[in-house]
Amino acid sequence: MESAQLARVLKKSWSLKTSSKWTSDNPAEGQCGVTSLVVNDLLGGEIYKTRLPAGWHFYNMIDRERYDFTSSQFKESIQYQDVASNRSEAFQDTNYNQYDELKRKVLWNLEETTS
Repeated sequence: MESAQLARVLKKSWSLKTSSKWTSDNPAEGQCGVTSLVVNDLLGGEIYKTRLPAGWHFYNMIDRERYDFTSSQFKESIQYQDVASNRSEAFQDTNYNQYDELKRKVLWNLEETTS
């Protein structure tokens, strides 16, 4: 799966059910923890984090390449610190219902794009 395809599917899958901060103007807002978990499920790799003024920001590192599918939520560019993290820390940024909803919608939307 190409990262551009996954980015489109994620954007289509995000909603108020996957983050209480979601808005149609900024669909990636509040989605970093839950998105890093689902991407980790689909593509493996590791979960990393960077400290920002609003708190920790989570993203993925796959084959030594950074994948931050939610960076569009920020107006300024991110100065990545690439601090190793894990699923447990990323889950502190979300909850099981949001995670389950995003994973279900991503898998459904991926199937839709390939059929």
